[in-house]
Amino acid sequence: MRVWHMSGAGNDFAVLDVRGISTDLAQLAIDLCQHTGSDGMMAVDTAKDADFRLHFYNSDGLRGEMCGNGSRCICRFAYENGIAGSAMTVLTDAGPIQGWRLSESQYRIKLNDPGVLDLHRKAGVAYVELGRPGIPHAVVELPGLTFSHKEQLRNKAVSLRHDPLFPKGANINFYTRLAEGQVRILTYERGVEDYTQACGTGSASVAVVLHALGQLPGGRLTVQNEGGTLHICLKEAQGRITALYLEGPTEILNIFDL
Repeated sequence: MRVWHMSGAGNDFAVLDVRGISTDLAQLAIDLCQHTGSDGMMAVDTAKDADFRLHFYNSDGLRGEMCGNGSRCICRFAYENGIAGSAMTVLTDAGPIQGWRLSESQYRIKLNDPGVLDLHRKAGVAYVELGRPGIPHAVVELPGLTFSHKEQLRNKAVSLRHDPLFPKGANINFYTRLAEGQVRILTYERGVEDYTQACGTGSASVAVVLHALGQLPGGRLTVQNEGGTLHICLKEAQGRITALYLEGPTEILNIFDL
């Protein structure tokens, strides 16, 4: 099997095509992530009523509902390997998503709408799930946050990630507002059990919370992640979110054969 090591704004993944192949994907994810140092593994499989199915595994071998930056990367993988065209539908465990090639490296996906939004799940902590079942995110505003605060916040991040108020665990997204429509985010991800360079669904979850708080006029958010900049576009009708888009860079780091 040929493996692509890819990055989406610093969020990196081992990506491969397993159509027609029977293998232990969970163990393969552990092995490939150890080999490449990736945050997760994604595999393309056949799907009914979609261009392909996405199997997503975190680096610890646990299956995830989907991944925002990973989905952008696998859309590029699918396009460049002739699996899908420049517009595609991807079936994930959180539901179907759409993806678009904007340029050689820039890809956009339409994320799943929020299935759960609780602005007061815990004091100072909002909770968001994108999709049904959804990807769990805790969102915490920390004014003055910089990426240098990682170690200072590690114990808080680990404690929140395992907080019993989040029955599935949660990705922890600390953010600070930089200007109207601009934030800086630091994300600690379940499954990786560490900080990652970027988180697409985490960035979108912050946008959902800001929108609910009336702090996202125009529905557009520029997100500074440690690994790169992501853009969120949110659309609504009658007070309800009707579309949530994630856009940003993809990169092919290496291609190798198992």
